[in-house]
Amino acid sequence: MLDIVQSDQSLPNYATVAIIGGGIAGVAAAIFLSKAGIPSVLFEKGRIAAEQSSRNWGWIRKQGRDVKELPLMIESERLWREIVEEVDEDIGYRVGGVTYLAQTEAELALRESWMVNATDFGLDSRMLSTDEVQALLGINTPGCNIRGALYTPSDAYAEPARAVPAMARLASCYGAQIFEGVAVRGLYLEAGKVRGVVTELGLLRCESVILAGGIWSRTLLENEGLSLPQLAVRASAMRTSPVTHFATSTFGASGASIRPRADGGYTVARASAIQFDLIPAAFKHFFSFFPILQSRWGSIKVRAAASFFGPLGRHRWAMDETTPFEIARVMEPEPDKRLLAEVLKTAKTLYPQLAEANLVEAWAGMIDVMPDEIPVIGPVAEVPGLVLATGLSGHGFGLGPGVGKLAAQIATEARTLVDPLVFAKARFDRDSPVISQAAR
Repeated sequence: MLDIVQSDQSLPNYATVAIIGGGIAGVAAAIFLSKAGIPSVLFEKGRIAAEQSSRNWGWIRKQGRDVKELPLMIESERLWREIVEEVDEDIGYRVGGVTYLAQTEAELALRESWMVNATDFGLDSRMLSTDEVQALLGINTPGCNIRGALYTPSDAYAEPARAVPAMARLASCYGAQIFEGVAVRGLYLEAGKVRGVVTELGLLRCESVILAGGIWSRTLLENEGLSLPQLAVRASAMRTSPVTHFATSTFGASGASIRPRADGGYTVARASAIQFDLIPAAFKHFFSFFPILQSRWGSIKVRAAASFFGPLGRHRWAMDETTPFEIARVMEPEPDKRLLAEVLKTAKTLYPQLAEANLVEAWAGMIDVMPDEIPVIGPVAEVPGLVLATGLSGHGFGLGPGVGKLAAQIATEARTLVDPLVFAKARFDRDSPVISQAAR
């Protein structure tokens, strides 16, 4: 159950920045704009963090990231600590570390290769031996098939369903106006430049717009005649009944990854198990996504279903018509319960302390994915005044504060906390696919 956010009721005539989307990136942008004294209005078509921002694993990690993301993630980690100090409630934030297990020599080599990044960025990551891993797991199993692990003790985690609504309340305290249940139907342009947003309540004039719409960003852009190679994939997760926590760390493994929860249970999922429902955009952007499809074909379920004609399909509407955002206020995908049963069984093998754990709740979320699995943060050249903060590709919870602050700085032409060039939309204007460099 998500925490309640008090929503504004009366639409103002003007704000300096309008924010579309009440996930972690949009909410973070509202925080940092408001702290800087810049009037902002955030519109969420459904409820704050009701989609992927509350359905993710809750990891706040530097470990395993693409080197392009690391400078922003290091800043995000600092911003998380600031947020924890500023919110007047427990969001489950813990510095417990992240551990990636290596069960094969190939996985061990992959973990070791990423350590070069840790050295270059001065991180506290280190490799663990089999004995050290067993000690961390609290087991002593002769013949254990774990070859070692990559461990970053300074990495953290939080409870997503608590954290993002708490951040929204913080933004409101700083002066941001937040509207839940209010969809933005499109952009209002004058001489080709953004001058406002058209909502279902009417027009809000503004100087710039931050589009942090997650899986809905491409849909809105297409209606504006703009293209973005962003697709959505479905991932399932679960929480278990309470068990004795055997370590503060989260653990990642190819078969099952786990995070200790504030309620005493664990969040359990499998990173590589995703489902992709075919929609028209899949064919349009097939070439851009071909490398990632090719590398993970064995773990991706591709399905042709009624979703082809659903809200994420091809739609066009006028500003006085009902939009897909009003039809689907909250995307509620069904979890893959058969998969989750298998993942829990694997988890109990990897982590014996979970032997008595039961599945208490299962859910699924839709992840906004870019071809290189790197977010798009920055201006849209074709429409001055429009800034994107989308495509967080399944690892945006930890990165969210930095994404929001960077987008806010770009929207107000302020000095940026990192070089935003690597996140530019223009990287997809080339006629060649791009490949992620993240450790898997």
